[in-house]
Amino acid sequence: MGAWTRRFQAGSRQSLAQAVVAIIVAGASYAWSMGLTPPPPARLLAAPEAMLVGALLDIRDHKFSSALKQIDNALAANPNFRLAQLVRGDLLLARSRPISNLGNAADVPAETMDGLRQEARARLARYRIEPPAELLPRYLLQLPEKQKYALVLDSSKSTLFVFENASGTPRYVADYYVTIGKNGFEKRREGDKRTPLGVYHVTSKLPQNKLTDFYGSGAFPINYPNEWDMMRGRDGYGIWLHGTPRDTYSRPPRASDGCIVLANDDLQTLERKLQLGSTPVVITDSVEWSKPDEIEALKTDLTSAIERWRRDWEGRNTDVYLRHYAKSFAAGGANLAQWSAQKRQVNGSKTWIKVQLSGMSLLLYPGKQELAVATFEQDYASSNLSNRMMKRQYWLKEDGKWRIVYEGAA
Repeated sequence: MGAWTRRFQAGSRQSLAQAVVAIIVAGASYAWSMGLTPPPPARLLAAPEAMLVGALLDIRDHKFSSALKQIDNALAANPNFRLAQLVRGDLLLARSRPISNLGNAADVPAETMDGLRQEARARLARYRIEPPAELLPRYLLQLPEKQKYALVLDSSKSTLFVFENASGTPRYVADYYVTIGKNGFEKRREGDKRTPLGVYHVTSKLPQNKLTDFYGSGAFPINYPNEWDMMRGRDGYGIWLHGTPRDTYSRPPRASDGCIVLANDDLQTLERKLQLGSTPVVITDSVEWSKPDEIEALKTDLTSAIERWRRDWEGRNTDVYLRHYAKSFAAGGANLAQWSAQKRQVNGSKTWIKVQLSGMSLLLYPGKQELAVATFEQDYASSNLSNRMMKRQYWLKEDGKWRIVYEGAA
């Protein structure tokens, strides 16, 4: 029996192990809610996170010397890892007396302690979750060549997945622990401290020297509220991907005012994959995974609808063309009736129309509603006007058919 183990009372060892087992069970329930009970994943967690998880599993197995070594290594790699500091404190405290829960430091606000316990659950859940083999997020219907990566955020599991565009097929490459809004997800109003759900794009970069230390190594705004949000009456602003202050490695899973927060090291790694104005960020409450052939069928159905719209526009039969627009259509302050009147006047002045579409991005909106976002380059030519633009359309399934609910410049 080693010196470390001898210094523990039997009750101390057992109570600490039981406290960690409770955390592990709570964390694993996230994975089991997906219908999966995978073994520890083959993917690699970031070093501090991997060492923390290893320490918690060691405590579960009564390997206290190994647990303390892993925690010390995690803190050597990042001294500001508060959850690791908490676990180390418990290991030291359990030398002298039994403890009943994870987190026994004196004079720490209850809210802070609850947040750290939630982070422990979330990180253990991430350890258990393996992106399902042979399945993909159903949202990534089509990625054009210029979109090198796509991000999919599983808000309920505090995990940001990164997918590489491998010749049009998404391929999982990494995932990161993230913090979301204090009040969860589905943002509706300014100040509600929620993270939005939907399809967004990274729009710009705010460098570190233009920000306070609160935002860490940088910030990347996304286009919330997007066109669909505004149609639904949702407001607010300033939803960013950003880092943490210098004295903080990570924050609890729900601790931001709505932004998506990563550890600075993770944000710096992710930054190399971001393309301003192009990289999509799909934010879900829980990722839906689908078989590639199911995704392909969705893509084929939608692309067929878009091609019919393009062909009917060229055909200059405005009545047929307008059937592709939903009753709830709105764009640029115009409803369907106003849009229809304008299109009849414009198309009536043409003797011919040619429309070419390229660089098509197709992203399915998360949620029960069948809604998709199409972004593409449109090359329009007619008998009296020619132009080229990036266009964005929102297509909604209405009465079993895809129809456009919004159309405008991207």
